[in-house]
Formats: sequence, C-alpha cells, structure tokens
Amino acid sequence: MSENKPRAERTQTFRRDQPPLPGKATTVTAAPSANVTRAGHRSTGRRAVVPFGVVTALVAGVALAGCGQQRDGHVFTVLNSSTDDSYHGWDADTLSRCGKQLGITIEQQSVPAAQVMTKSLRMASSKSLPDVIQFDASEMPTFAEAGGLVDLRTLGLSTEDVPRGIVDFGSYRGTYYGAARTVNTLALFYRKDILDKAGLQVPTTWAEMKETAKKLTQGKQYGIALSAGGAEDGVFQFTPFMWSNGGDETELDSKNVAGALDYWKGLLKDGSLSKSTVNWTQADVNDQFMAGNAAMMINGPWQVETLNSKKSLHWGIAQIPVPKTGDKSVGPLGGAILTVPNTGDTAREKTAGQIIQCMSSEKEQITYARNSWMVPANEKAAASWRKEVPELDALADQVATARSRTTKVGAGWSSVSLALQSAFQSALTGQDSAAALKKAQARATSGN
Repeated sequence: MSENKPRAERTQTFRRDQPPLPGKATTVTAAPSANVTRAGHRSTGRRAVVPFGVVTALVAGVALAGCGQQRDGHVFTVLNSSTDDSYHGWDADTLSRCGKQLGITIEQQSVPAAQVMTKSLRMASSKSLPDVIQFDASEMPTFAEAGGLVDLRTLGLSTEDVPRGIVDFGSYRGTYYGAARTVNTLALFYRKDILDKAGLQVPTTWAEMKETAKKLTQGKQYGIALSAGGAEDGVFQFTPFMWSNGGDETELDSKNVAGALDYWKGLLKDGSLSKSTVNWTQADVNDQFMAGNAAMMINGPWQVETLNSKKSLHWGIAQIPVPKTGDKSVGPLGGAILTVPNTGDTAREKTAGQIIQCMSSEKEQITYARNSWMVPANEKAAASWRKEVPELDALADQVATARSRTTKVGAGWSSVSLALQSAFQSALTGQDSAAALKKAQARATSGN
C-alpha cells in the first residue's frame, strides 16, 4: 500500500517501433495502498474523498453517449500513479513490450496517487477516459458502483491460478473489475543484530511482542515503531491487529476492535512505542527504523529497496504477531489493480483487456515483482518469485492470508477509514478506546 514521491503529471508514449525511455533508478521511500502510499500500489496515503453522487453523475452518461472524441485506432492510453522515476521506468518497459506484442502504441499518463480518481472523473466528464486505469484497489468500488468499469471476464481475462483473496481484491459485488500484477501487505521487520545482542527471539504473539519491545526500549531506541497517523497509513497498519483479533470493519465498536486498539495503547503506556506515532506515516516509521531509533517496525515491502541501500543494516522479516498461539495473522492486501473504463466503445475495450492481459501475464508479474519487491498475484509466478527471494518468504506467507479492505463494505470503505483515523487520534491521546470506537461506528454508519 505506497505513495509515490510528489512529482508533476507526466505523459510518455511507447510506440511499437520505439524503445522506452530508461527509468532513472531512485530510492523508494513511499508512505498503501495501502498511497498504498498508494495503499494500494505500494503503501497508502491521503486521497480526496469524492462523494458517490458526484462519481455517478460524471460516469453514468459516458457509456450511453459513447466516446466523445475520435481516437486513433492504434493509440491507447494507460492512466496510472507511477510518477516515481523507478516505477515510471518499469511501467515504460512493460508498456513497450506489450505495445510491440499487440502491434499498437500505448501512452503512459502518470499522476500522483491521490489524483487518480479526480483525474479519471475529469476525463469522464469530457468523454475522454483512458483505455486502462490503474486504481488503488480501495478506490475501485466507488467507480464500479457508479457503472464506470467493465467486467474483465467478459473481455477474456481469466482468474485461473489467482488466489481467491486476490480475485476478491479486484472484485466488487462478485464482479471482477481489476487485475492485480503484484500485491503487498504488512509484516514485522526487525533488527537482527539488536535482537541477537539482547538474546531475544522474534516475537510471534502479542504478549511476546509487548515483552520484547519493552526489553528493547532503552535510551533513544524504542522497541517498536508503527504508523498510527490520521490518514490511510494508520488504518492500513491497524487492520492486521483488528482482524487477527476477530474484529471487523462492519462493527467498529466491538470488543475485539477495542482490544486491538487497547493493545496499541499498552505499547504506548510501556514507552515501547513513541508518542509521535500518531503523526507518523509509514515512510516516517521506516526512517526511524533505519536510523536505529526502533528495533522493530510494522511496514511493507515498498521499503525494501531503501533498507537494502544501507549495507550496515541487518534486518529480517516475519509475520505480524497474533493475539495468541494458533491464531491466523490476517493482514491487509495492498496494491493497484488494472481496470477498463466503460466507454461504450466495445472494440477499444476489448483491446484494453488485451493490454491488461499482457501487463498481468506471469512473465510480466515476475519482472515487476523483482523490481518492486511486491509479491506476484499469480500463484505460479509467486512460486517462482519465492525461489528468487527466500528472505521474503514471510511476506509471501502473510499475503496468503491477507484480505481486501473493501470486500465487506465496498464503496463505504472511505467512511470506515475516516472514522477509524479519528478514533486513533482520540484513543492514543487519552480517550477510552471503547468510547472512541463507538463514535467511530456512528460516523461510519452515517457516512460522514
């Protein structure tokens, strides 16, 4: 679930006879997303919440009216959030290969993750929607509910060899609208040298993590770091604690959700977690970990490139601890999905489906996963990827049990997320968890 570094909107064209421009390698320190931080593509981040009525009004007439502009039958556009140099370059390579394979020209138009939805709506209003839109998975239901997307199965895309959870990740009300190339989730990162020096094992339960974090808290070093900020980053990080404890986004005021929030409060009370956690993004958490200010952290694979840039940093990765032995560690699926807007032009939509099929092929998934440290969505591709990076096995295991944030609440996720963000800020700064969550449930139910 990570957010690209802020850059201006950029457009590139990749013709069948033109090689892609090389992507300049840069350090990815994105903060989902889950804008994941595009919570979704790499991590999560702030996005403008667009009222559903506005979305419906803008997209409803597009298919009925058909495409508003005459388009070159050999030129197709992919709108994504790959404004970071590395990701833009990787997508450039993919689109070049797919363009050659399909005998077409593919233009890449990239905007910051927070602007993908608003950009798509502006293009819908002017009848100039792109052929493929890469949405953060948490945003897709809003566009789908308004009738703005095409069922990918009708375009020939198969979900064979794609785990059920990842199919659900790209689906809304049982219809498969979005194909994932790679997915991500959260895991426990730890400093091997610090734990070894203290003679401590990697924790697997909440009690063990609390005890370990307390023993590792000394001087300027906190035992653990995580993001509990008032944005999607914090919500993305809370879900594995909420879900693994039996909590649910449809009942925020349950004892299970309150228990998860109380666990976070206990880490604060012990001094194992910095009070600044309420202001930290996932990128901030990674900075603290790399600086030696935290012995453990909750974070995602979008940080691996940055972690590896510091050769003296000896880190490991494990699944997020669970309330008690035998419980399943359930994290959030993050990442982006490729969708086809409903323009009414069936011929172009069919070609758009072929573009997605190429971009999400096993070979392209493995290539993209090698670059981004994400996990391939296809089971066969993921098995090959595991052999290449056995040190990230725990991440692949975590993905296997992860689930989508929008499976149960669909387009209502934005209201749930905002309600939880408010609850964190209140509970972690002194308010009773149950009271904060009762207010959050009322807010989520009202949709405000």
